[in-house]
Amino acid sequence: MSGPVAVAYAAHPGVRLRSAARLALCAAVSWYLCLWWGTSTLPVPAVLPAVLIMREDVYAWPRLGRQRLAGVVVGVLLSTVVLHWVPEPAWSFPTVLVCGCAGMYLMGRPGAPNQQVLITALMVYATAVPGYPLARLVETLVGIAVVVLLGPLLWPPDPYRSAAAGLDAYRAGVRELLGAIAGRLERGPAAPGPAEREESQLPEQARVWLRPQAARDAFERAAAGRLLPGRRARGLPPDGLDGRLELGIRTALTLQYFGLELDERARRDTPGPPASGAPTAPESDPAPESAPGSGPAADPALRDLAPLVRATAAALDAALLGEEFTADLERARALDRAHREAHPARRDAVLRAGLHLTHAALADHAPRPGGGSAAPGATPPSV
Repeated sequence: MSGPVAVAYAAHPGVRLRSAARLALCAAVSWYLCLWWGTSTLPVPAVLPAVLIMREDVYAWPRLGRQRLAGVVVGVLLSTVVLHWVPEPAWSFPTVLVCGCAGMYLMGRPGAPNQQVLITALMVYATAVPGYPLARLVETLVGIAVVVLLGPLLWPPDPYRSAAAGLDAYRAGVRELLGAIAGRLERGPAAPGPAEREESQLPEQARVWLRPQAARDAFERAAAGRLLPGRRARGLPPDGLDGRLELGIRTALTLQYFGLELDERARRDTPGPPASGAPTAPESDPAPESAPGSGPAADPALRDLAPLVRATAAALDAALLGEEFTADLERARALDRAHREAHPARRDAVLRAGLHLTHAALADHAPRPGGGSAAPGATPPSV
């Protein structure tokens, strides 16, 4: 069944083993409940909800269970009605297929059709066994009930801990990305090729920018008391976690903009292949090799940006850890001013804008002598 995949916060073996054990226990309980009830000798549909629903966010299990049950009910009814009124296979199969596809999209959400409608309709159509439609419906209901009622009781998540782990994963991901960007600037950036563009669009890298909001959602669930059965809030959240989550959300937007603008700048500045019929340099007189970071493809404004990126990364890393970061922020701002004086062109100001907005978010997060943080409405200096 289709649905939004949860962002994995901590992928250490203990978490993965607990998830596997939870899935296996819920699947086994569903299987043996149906055997005891006598629905069938092989109640596979009872196991499927555990496999297809428990890969999602635990808070989404009830919603996904309702969607799956609705799809099974419609699929069973569809196939039963068609087989009763249109017994001829030459007409019944196209009818089931067309109606199942229509129901799949009518009962789904934009971009996430309810595939269970068509799957159930085809399974009931292909399994000409008396009592199978009712057995599939009952076994699906048992499997969903076990997942929704028993699953959250097995190693339920701690929302505050999940939020802190999500923020730490974002911090590590951003530190790695900014370090790679700084190294690329020092070498002299070039426009990303097809392989690099494909790699930058992988879900693992795209999820870096989604982690702060996902962590914030977990924090708000705990703050609002939306806990799972059997789970009580474990006291107060870690000190300063709320503010650091807000900082993560703001900087995810500003740094994503900076990365996109940097790629666009490199793409524009990288010379393309010569036009057809244009004269090329003779092979016997090759151009002298340029040192790394020099030559026509090396923009001084981009090369001089590397220290600023590293200083910004250091300040953000310390702030997300909850440590003192004002000295790193002042150093980054000094480098920002120096870069602005050395490269005052408008296109360079646009490139610095993402980093400058990151500095503004860090300044709002910085503690003040009287306590608290800077006013969010404070006017930042011009870029």
